Amino acid sequence: MNCNLCPRKCNTDRSVKIGACGTGETLRVARAALHFWEEPCISGEEGSGAVFFSGCTLGCVYCQNGEISRGKSGIEITPNRLTEIFFELKARGANNINLVTPDHYAEKVADAVSAAKQAGLERPIIVNTGGYLSDEILDLLLPVTDIWLTDFKYMSADLALRYSRARDYPEVAAGALDRIVSAVGVPKYDRRGMMTKGVIVRHLMLPGCLDDSKSVVRYLYGKYGDGIVLSLMNQYTPPEYLKDIYPEIAMAVPEDDYEALIDYALDLGVENAYIQEGGTVSESFIPAFDGTGVLR
Repeated sequence: MNCNLCPRKCNTDRSVKIGACGTGETLRVARAALHFWEEPCISGEEGSGAVFFSGCTLGCVYCQNGEISRGKSGIEITPNRLTEIFFELKARGANNINLVTPDHYAEKVADAVSAAKQAGLERPIIVNTGGYLSDEILDLLLPVTDIWLTDFKYMSADLALRYSRARDYPEVAAGALDRIVSAVGVPKYDRRGMMTKGVIVRHLMLPGCLDDSKSVVRYLYGKYGDGIVLSLMNQYTPPEYLKDIYPEIAMAVPEDDYEALIDYALDLGVENAYIQEGGTVSESFIPAFDGTGVLR
């Protein structure tokens, strides 16, 4: 059956060849391990149980996880094995199960999560996504998800087209976020301050895009107020190859621009937000996608 699950509607038979997401229909996972570099209410001291799936429906040109988002690495597993991985991460002390870019495997992932919950898994389930979500994906993942860790990358259709080949990204992301917030509601936390339910919306600032970043913050705060958690990120780390193709973003985000964005958010009245300090993060924050934790 041809796949039209994601907004790209590539109509590819993923049982015989790869789709626009860079993968076939079989689950492929590049890493399953404790991850300590999410927002504090997600990672905590014990770590988030992150499962990194291969492939991506967006394929942004600047992706720091390009090794897996292009579908170039990963190990094929069954939904049953994925369920086992959830329990192995729980046994290691994970605060939650963090599904990183599961969109294009939504049906199989939803089945694995449902099986885990029926078997007694008591950890919040996170969908960690780029925000380019169809109604079909949401229909599958909303019922099994407690926390959404979703991007809102652009308000500009031109930027979305240039850097993610998705001119419709702003409208698709806005519609998806509306459904997510309506379904999930306001953030909730346990006694340790760890999120148990809620929506965190990340925005990664790009160099030269301060005006668009302001537009994103203005839209999100105007629409949802402090009913969502904003995460304004300055950790943009440009791949070396951008210098020849996209020279305008082949650099770190200027510190003054990031500070201007934070000042703008504060002037709007934003209170429920995470910000980053200390400049662009090191590439050491990118884990090794070497199959850790995937096989028994």
